[in-house]
Amino acid sequence: MVSDPTDLRSGSSRRYVGGRSPALAVDRITQVFEKDGEPLVALSDVSLDVRQGEFLTLVGPSGCGKSTLLKIIAGLLNPTGGSVHLGGSAVTEPREEIGLMFQTSTLFPWRNVIRNISLPLEIMGTMEPDGERRVADVVELVRLQGFEQHYPRELSGGMQQRVALCRLLVSDPDLMLLDEPFGALDEFTREHLNTELARIAEHEHKTTVFVTHNIREAVFLSDRVAVMGTKPGRILDVVEVELPRPRVPGSRRLEEFTETVNYIREVLGLF
Repeated sequence: MVSDPTDLRSGSSRRYVGGRSPALAVDRITQVFEKDGEPLVALSDVSLDVRQGEFLTLVGPSGCGKSTLLKIIAGLLNPTGGSVHLGGSAVTEPREEIGLMFQTSTLFPWRNVIRNISLPLEIMGTMEPDGERRVADVVELVRLQGFEQHYPRELSGGMQQRVALCRLLVSDPDLMLLDEPFGALDEFTREHLNTELARIAEHEHKTTVFVTHNIREAVFLSDRVAVMGTKPGRILDVVEVELPRPRVPGSRRLEEFTETVNYIREVLGLF
């Protein structure tokens, strides 16, 4: 279940061994901010590889640098030290190959569902004709049929996040980054969308980095979970999740699920 925390490049997840180069390489990232005139170390010497098609989750308490690390991976923040490479190329700014989804849906209220989803394609100038088919495909994949002409104000929070997920998927990024996308939702909606995201991730085979502070969510979705600690933000352990796929609601009742959740809680000092 648990990979050696001193060997984060071992490709511990059974589905991704075989010597393939990592899709994403995070190498010795350090991030220092200034607070009240004093240095604040948000991240210290963080290294991690994510292999092609892997779903990896960063989990840890508030203040451990999960979202900061995701911004660095996305090219939105240049680190104080270290580097990020995607497909062997350094990430120093936002790139079309990287898609990012935030905790809030950030939908435009004057655009209906279809026009919100198609926005990335319009910006890239790839809307017609393949783009229209791609929009239709992701609407079906995320099960939004019948809501295409609705506006954000007419949708529940969960439905708005489905639209945001469609907008992420429609540009077909090589790397998907999701920053606590279900954190503001009620538990019932959250678990339902976890099941949907697991289904979509398995269908799309996208390399994915997901951020959450919810341990059960992390275990349910992931191939591996990187457990982060605070003061400074760092990786405490990388845990392999041995639950069979596809992930379904009943996966949460399996002994392996409970054991993995409990182990991560121990790593975080919650027991």
